[in-house]
Amino acid sequence: MATAWWLRAAVWLGVPAAGAGLCLLLDRLADWAVELPWAPLRGPLRVIGQIPEPQATIGALVLGGVAGTVLALLIDAESLTVRVSGTDVVLHRPGVTRTVPRADVAMAFRDGERLVLLGRTGRELAREPAHLSPKRLRPAFAAHGVAWSDRDPYADAYRRWIPDSPQVPPEAHAVFAARQEAIRTGDDRDTAELRDELARLGFVVRDERKRQYWRRVDG
Repeated sequence: MATAWWLRAAVWLGVPAAGAGLCLLLDRLADWAVELPWAPLRGPLRVIGQIPEPQATIGALVLGGVAGTVLALLIDAESLTVRVSGTDVVLHRPGVTRTVPRADVAMAFRDGERLVLLGRTGRELAREPAHLSPKRLRPAFAAHGVAWSDRDPYADAYRRWIPDSPQVPPEAHAVFAARQEAIRTGDDRDTAELRDELARLGFVVRDERKRQYWRRVDG
């Protein structure tokens, strides 16, 4: 199953158009807004208002369209396709494909906007952005013997990561610290890679408001 084609098309058409429209609106309102005593960014607004036509309109449309296209690309990157068979579970989104043997998957659930696959010992096998609804995901997994949960079955087992906590070994602390910095700087790739490194050390991690929470797993 995949994100509906019409929804992806709406993102690619609608978001750039909305970006162009917003920038054009900003251009049209710049002269009026700069006269307001409480208006923020009055300097940039004054500069925008001094750009002659048709350059102002063309520039607003191009800038807004480009910004909207970048945003559409980011949204589409989370368009997950899920294929469940008797042999494996394949999770694919633009640029990323993760294949998990079906026999290793004991449970699936949605954690916010992410699809999570768990192994039989509670180990996290995959965590991918997904806009697919549980109504579509549940029967697909159930048809191949994978249990579906409406919530994280281990939600109560997580503890917040605290530097130098004696409950976490030094090797894992170093990875947690590096991952916290990646979260702070918005480095999603490094954040994901360090999550996998923590998994190899026996930790499952979830993030809430740029804070890391962990639980231990065996096997």
